Amino acid sequence: MMMRQRAVMVEQFNSDSRDFPKKRNLDSVIKFNQVPTLASFADNLAAETVELSLVEPELGPIILDLETLNCFEVVERQFENQGVIFSNAIALAPSNPAFPSKSGRIVIMGAPKSGAIEVTFLQPVHLVNSLVTSSRRTVLCAYNEQGEQIAEVETLGPNLAGSPSLIPPNTELILNVPNIHRVTFYAFDGHLTLAEFSFAI
Repeated sequence: MMMRQRAVMVEQFNSDSRDFPKKRNLDSVIKFNQVPTLASFADNLAAETVELSLVEPELGPIILDLETLNCFEVVERQFENQGVIFSNAIALAPSNPAFPSKSGRIVIMGAPKSGAIEVTFLQPVHLVNSLVTSSRRTVLCAYNEQGEQIAEVETLGPNLAGSPSLIPPNTELILNVPNIHRVTFYAFDGHLTLAEFSFAI
């Protein structure tokens, strides 16, 4: 029986300071429920990273070049030759400073349905990684070939630039588990952007 993995970001801060800690012990960043003993993690993670890792990548990740997309272009099969198909996604050059781009000009936004993006892989992958900025809590879920959810990782709240949120914009969400055929990003009808999307077979 397959066990679903779940990870959440836990933000710790000094009440007398609004500065983000640059590095922190793993125990203060991630809390797990029902993680099997084969799970292994890095000793330290940056404050803007949330990761669930059950396997080590054998090959380097495939990083999508979002700069090849045009602003307001519907994103679906543009990266099919690299093994990935998007659903409910458009390319955007954000004009709203609440959604800053980490690098480059183009991000992927959930649309026409707000706050949801689906990604299907043409062959199973074991690593999915993206920078996420959202007006609400964002959950990244992975599914196997049978459509069963096998893992999830999430932020605990919104992370818009300029907001009082303690989670910085462009938070990195990582899933590292075997046999991922599809992932979904869901922000509960909020506005969601992805940048620097990558995966490894």
